[in-house]
Amino acid sequence: MRTKDFEPDDVADAAMHVFWRRGYAATSVQDLVDGTGLGRGSLYNAFGSKQGLYEAALRRYHDLTAANLELLARPGTARERIGRLLDFIVDDELREASRRGCLVANASLEMAGQDDTVAELVRRNFQRLEKALEKILADAQAGGEIDAGKSPRALARFIVTTIQGLRVVSKGNSPRERRQWLADVVGVALGAL
Repeated sequence: MRTKDFEPDDVADAAMHVFWRRGYAATSVQDLVDGTGLGRGSLYNAFGSKQGLYEAALRRYHDLTAANLELLARPGTARERIGRLLDFIVDDELREASRRGCLVANASLEMAGQDDTVAELVRRNFQRLEKALEKILADAQAGGEIDAGKSPRALARFIVTTIQGLRVVSKGNSPRERRQWLADVVGVALGAL
């Protein structure tokens, strides 16, 4: 058996960017060959199929989004920490000329309703962020920082949904309208805490 002369994680990263830019259905195997630099045979041997490579790309994206948790872990009040994350999302959307949005949101819209494995990968990504937010919100309630009458889990789910909404809506707004639209949503979301 021949030793692989490529790193699977590097290939999954390259494929992630192809899928992120084009979506699953619009990505051909040739696009993946061009984007990863590997031949078809090597891609199929390493990942089994286009679907297998897509799932590997979603797993790599899960690793990439750990940066969101790092933003939440920095010191500050719950509103400051969540505001920092929402501002990061807005800045990312305003900076992103290609309007790729969030790969997990894109996967949720395009594939999760049709494929159980993709749905599970999407759920795991959303759930990780939800759990981090729920802990921050529960601690803030215990410390009297925010209203104790609201469910921390429901608030966390609201923030996760807001983030995904920011990503999706940003793709459809003109650059002129985008900044104010996103700022309005962030303001309302933080006011709900």
